Order: sequence, then structure tokens, then C-alpha cells
Amino acid sequence: MRHFSARETEWLLELDGIELAGFRRRSIAFLIDWTIVGIVLVLVFLAGAGLFFGVRALLGHPLPDLSAVFRAGSNYNIETSQPEYVKYFDSEPVHIVTDTVIPVLYFGILLWRGKGRTPGKRMMKIRVVSIMHRHLSFWHCVERALGYGAAALELGFGFVQYFIHPYRRCAQDRLAETIVVTERGYQVMQKKSSHPLIPDGPPHSKTP
Repeated sequence: MRHFSARETEWLLELDGIELAGFRRRSIAFLIDWTIVGIVLVLVFLAGAGLFFGVRALLGHPLPDLSAVFRAGSNYNIETSQPEYVKYFDSEPVHIVTDTVIPVLYFGILLWRGKGRTPGKRMMKIRVVSIMHRHLSFWHCVERALGYGAAALELGFGFVQYFIHPYRRCAQDRLAETIVVTERGYQVMQKKSSHPLIPDGPPHSKTP
């Protein structure tokens, strides 16, 4: 883009006065979403374990002795009994998938497809809104999802910024240039809008 466009200013004026989401709603929505992520991680882990053991069985390797696990109970030590399994399930690729890829895809894709609402946010009637554009692009949603990691790496201070920032913006909001509003406030704002959405593409040239 060769020319500056102030279309963001017009969008900010429309957002002026919109009701921001409270900490309680945001926290509950966050817990709901992470509960779903946990369920997805368990399913992925079970599928990966099934694939791993299935391939080993086809190659003629012995499967773990489950009876030994039940007999030993809490005294069973997988690190000494089955070190090859620990090496697989505790490997760096597995951690990358479980700790980064799945959470980022969950929050990124569902926030994008839900137009600012993940399942948790939808249940709590709140919505993420960009302060730069009239819609959230996929990259903005992924960027915000990565912001959760940045907030956590700050020993949780990124989330505490909710109480410091005048517009209740946490680290992920500041990174992705977003705010979290109530669904009621968003719908009221939409009804007040008297003109079509401003595109995020290059500004249209005006003929003299």
C-alpha cells in the first residue's frame, strides 16, 4: 500500500462506547475453551498411541504388558519398565503438537470461523473485535492465540493487564489489536451502523 488510509479511524468511531466484557465472563469462557482443548488433546493422544502401538505390532514388536501395570499399581514406573515408550510420548515433536499446534489451531480457527467467538465465548455471550479492521482475519486470530503463550510466559502478568489497561486489554489483545466486548453491546453497535462494512483491501481511488 503506497498511500495511508484512515479507515481505521472510522471503525474506531463506531466502536466508541461499546460495552466491554467483564473479567468473570472472560475467565469462564477461557476455562470452557481450555476444557475443550484438554478433551481434544486426550483424543489426539489416544489416537496417536493407538497408531504407535499398531505400527509396532505390525513390525513384530511386543506390546506393553497391561497386566503388569495393574499388578504394580502406583508403584509401576514406566521410565524403567518401558523406556522406549517414554522416549516416544515425551519427545519434542509430541510436545510441539500438544503444547502449541493444537491450542493455536483451536483458538485461531474457531475464533476466525466464529467471527470473534470460540465455543466458550459464545456460551458467555462475549466476542473478540479488532480495533483495526471490521473483521478478524485468520492471521489475526492465530496471532491472538499465540498471545496466550506470551501472557503465560510473563508469569501470568499478561492476563493481569486486564486490570491495568484502560480498555481491559490483556497481552493477547494488545498483540492482535483487539478488544473483548459483550454480544449485547456488539449487536447494538451493529444496529447503529448506517453504512456498509469498510473493506480491508486497498482504498478505492476516487475519480475527479
